[in-house]
Order: sequence, then C-alpha cells, then structure tokens
Amino acid sequence: MITRTPRIALLASVVALSAVACGTAPSATGEASTAAQAQFAMASATTPPFSTSGSFAVLANTAVTCTDATIIGDVGVSPGSAIAQTNCPVTGTLHPNDAAATRAYAAFLVAYDAVAAMPCDQVLTTLDGLTLAPGTYCFDAAATSTGGVLTLDGPATGSWIFKVGTLGTGALTATNFSVVTPAGTPPACGNVTWWTAEAVTLTDSQFVGNVLSGAAVTLTRGTFAGNAHSKAGVTITGDAVTGCNMGTTPGGGTCDEGEDEDDCECREDDGEHDDDRDDDRDSHEGSESSSHEKRESKQDKHHGRCDDDGKKGHGEKNDRRGNR
Repeated sequence: MITRTPRIALLASVVALSAVACGTAPSATGEASTAAQAQFAMASATTPPFSTSGSFAVLANTAVTCTDATIIGDVGVSPGSAIAQTNCPVTGTLHPNDAAATRAYAAFLVAYDAVAAMPCDQVLTTLDGLTLAPGTYCFDAAATSTGGVLTLDGPATGSWIFKVGTLGTGALTATNFSVVTPAGTPPACGNVTWWTAEAVTLTDSQFVGNVLSGAAVTLTRGTFAGNAHSKAGVTITGDAVTGCNMGTTPGGGTCDEGEDEDDCECREDDGEHDDDRDDDRDSHEGSESSSHEKRESKQDKHHGRCDDDGKKGHGEKNDRRGNR
C-alpha cells in the first residue's frame, strides 16, 4: 500500500446528505486484523453531492436492460431512451429521456467530476479482507475481488469513497464480494460511494454503495443496495436493486443542486398546482372553488405560504428566526 499526503479539499460546498440504510448482506467470513484497522484509521471523507440524481436507483446514458430482476427506485435514461424490462418489476417511475432524467443525468455528471477531483487519503491494491475507517481510498488502475469481504468500520455519519482508475483507466470487477460492517450487517448505502474511470461488473455479490461509473454497469445476481449511475448503459440480470433515496424533498420530489429545501418544496407544489388547474378548467364552478382551497391548504402545510415566484414567504421565515 502506498501512502499519499492528503491535499487541501477541493469541494467546500458539498451537499451533506442523510444516510439511508439499504439492502441486506451476509455476515463477514472472518475478522480483519487490528493492525489493518489501525493502519487505515483516518478522518471522515466528504459525502459527494448527488443532488437531483439521488432519487434514481438506475440512471444511464444509453439504455437500461433489466431481466429477471427487481428494482426499487426510479429508472432513467438520457439522452438515450431505451428501458427494456423482461420479468423485471420496478417500484418507482420510468423516465425515458424526459425532463427529470435529463436533469438527473446532468447532476450525475457534476457529482462524477466532483468525486474525480477529491484527493486520495490512501492508495490500495486490494479490497479483500480489509477493515477501513471513513476516508477516500484510491486504486491507480483496476480493482478486482473474488470472494472477498470489505468491512467498513466507523460512525453512522462516516463516509467512505472508493475511486478506481485514478490514473485514467481502471474498472471495478467483483465476484462473490461483500460489503459489511464489523457486526456483519450492511452499512448505510448513502455512506458509501464508488467512482470508476471505466466499467463496473458485479456478479453474485452483496454490494453496498452508490456507483458513479465512467462506462457500463453490469449487475448479475446477488443484491445491490445503492444507486447505479453510468456514462454508458446499465444491464441488470437476476439482481435485486434497492436504490438510495438521496437528495430529495420530504414529499419525494427532486431539488435542483444548491436550491434551498423550502423553495424546492414550493416549486414542487407549484407543479402539482398547475396540474390541478388543468383539471379545474373542465370542472364545475363549485368544484373549482374546492380545489382552490385544497391548493392553498397544501401550500401552507408544514412550510407556510409560497410566494408567486415559488419562494417561501419571507414573513414565515422571519417568524422562525424570531422564535429561536
């Protein structure tokens, strides 16, 4: 293992995202040495800014092909539009090159470049049998595991970032690979990020983490707890994919990067109101009045009234400041 001196962090305004526990994984097959645990002890890494791409369990540039598998979360493709399902139920929304997929793919590219710019705390040559504290770990080239167990040991707020191919080329390839905590349970999927210069190929693995892939993602059997985002296509066969719902509003809508959460929720409500107005045009005058009252009630709920420009009312914000 080669040690690199940590550089000054390049990302001062990275969005902090809540971790979501996802998926299941088998118990670790053995204990990692205390020497390895001490060797890799370091400060927590910063969680990457997934922003509007965070609600997509699967996001691809060209196509998504899913066979004999399950996906929990949204599926999107942009600028391509092909989403092929064969015995593949999706608990979420399909976005074949629509506005949501376009925004999400653009946000994915921003996150991909942001992680690429992060400095490395340590350079690894293997993933197998290691116990790692939170940090940013890098592979100069490819990373391969066969039957290995990676143990992530740290606080619930810890963040682990793995970068594969930092010198320009390198793929992540794993078979019968597991990501666990010291207790043998899976870590929170929102705490783990995998960035690759090239493809990601996982077979019969109990994988945890959000993948930002520079090439195709191929998931075959096993479980995948996280989001699979690719600059090429995503192919899923016999795998159970459970996405991480990151960077979303409490109501499930997606926020633009850097947007205030309150303003974002107002914007999402405005979209719903527009749909309601279309329905109201064909309804009776009395129903129209009822719908109007309902819309006002939704705007006031939890966050106060929204201004005409979709921003949170300043009076309500000032009230909150006065109550502190």
